[in-house]
Amino acid sequence: MAAEPTAIAAGGRLEAAPTSRPLARRAKPTLADPAPRWRRAVDALLPWLLPATLLVLWTVGAAQGWISPQVLPSPQFVGETLRDLATSGDLWLHVSASLQRVLVGFAAGALLGLLLGAAMGLSRRFEAYVLPTFNALVQIPVLGWLPFVLLLVGIGEPLKYILIAKAAMVPVALNTLQGFRQTPTALREVGQACGYSRRQQVLEIVLPHAIPTLFTGLRLGFTKAWLSLVVVELVASSEGLGYLIVYGRQLFQLDLVMAAVIVVGAIGYAIDRLLDAVERAAHRRRPGAAR
Repeated sequence: MAAEPTAIAAGGRLEAAPTSRPLARRAKPTLADPAPRWRRAVDALLPWLLPATLLVLWTVGAAQGWISPQVLPSPQFVGETLRDLATSGDLWLHVSASLQRVLVGFAAGALLGLLLGAAMGLSRRFEAYVLPTFNALVQIPVLGWLPFVLLLVGIGEPLKYILIAKAAMVPVALNTLQGFRQTPTALREVGQACGYSRRQQVLEIVLPHAIPTLFTGLRLGFTKAWLSLVVVELVASSEGLGYLIVYGRQLFQLDLVMAAVIVVGAIGYAIDRLLDAVERAAHRRRPGAAR
């Protein structure tokens, strides 16, 4: 029969005497469970399954002659065209022109969107005056604004900057408005009880809770800006990735068109992943987020 635990004096403190029943010890893991590693590997490979399948179908279709090479050139031919563009320097010329346009237009549109969204988020009266008209104007696509802006500024670079900025401004402004309005009312009341000024409430209470939503708006804004860049360069440009697509179509060089499309998709995807990482970091730093 196991002995009952008794209290003994040890250094002025009462401690339970050890019982005769040995305590069960947890077995130390010797080898890591391979199942989570396999799951992580499968999860990492799943997004590439569809692109790999399309590439295989493209390769087999080109080799078997399912589609005419004049309509859909082989991946090898497109790869050679892409390599020639890179070695000649033409690829960097068009990429740098497109990146300059999208960065300038996105910066201008994001700044306007942040200011407009913050103004609507901080003033109900300003929102009542501006938001209905804003919602009506944003329904007009980029190409719908092209003739009007073309009459105002001509066919030069300002045309592209304005249209890209307009595309980026819309999601940034709407997400900024949402971010400024999602602060818990209890925190606002605590700030008022502590004597916070209007500026302190915005900087120390409203803005920290709005930052993740702001990053979401910036990410969506850049996506819209990148799509609008290609559309604008398709219509009015003498350099850039969009112009490269139009140039290849006019010469009926589908390998050049496919190479430019691949570059557009790769750059857009890379920048989107970068913004996604920044957005996830902002969510982790949000007040009250699980750590």
